[in-house]
Amino acid sequence: MNADETSRPIDPQVRIGHVHLKVADLERALRFYCGVLGFELTQRYGTQAAFVSAGGYHHHIGLNTWESRGGSPPPPGTTGLYHTAILYPTRRALADALRRVLDAGIQLDGASDHGVSEALYLRDPDDNGVELYWDRPQEAWPRTPTGELAMFTRRLDLNGLLNVVEAVKHAPQVGEGPQDL
Repeated sequence: MNADETSRPIDPQVRIGHVHLKVADLERALRFYCGVLGFELTQRYGTQAAFVSAGGYHHHIGLNTWESRGGSPPPPGTTGLYHTAILYPTRRALADALRRVLDAGIQLDGASDHGVSEALYLRDPDDNGVELYWDRPQEAWPRTPTGELAMFTRRLDLNGLLNVVEAVKHAPQVGEGPQDL
């Protein structure tokens, strides 16, 4: 469809509900998604599938070995999922995710400030791309003089992001001051 073709837009409240990933080793995948990132296991089907979520939702991520047990990642140059993007509610929550990833010894593929968001890029144990990010408030998004979105890609200051976690350790307790940065 061309940009100039008219179509009825999708309901603006539509969201991506979950992603379901084929993995080679379910236990290894659970150690990453639950152990490192902190998702909670909500349902398990033996050694073949598991569902994980945040905040009590039925599942944000499904993991299965139905077609992939012991398999290898698809080779470069093939089609498939580029990455799963996990949206964090605040910059502080993203900083905590960065701390978890670094503490687990997981290497980042990249870290970018896109103007509208700050993002961390890494790989799960099955070499699936994972983006961890938070969105800035819409009123802070960069725009052109005519009001169009003006996203960009710049290096993200990881030390500055980690300082958010350190600042929270020394911040007032709940009810005594601002809790989200």
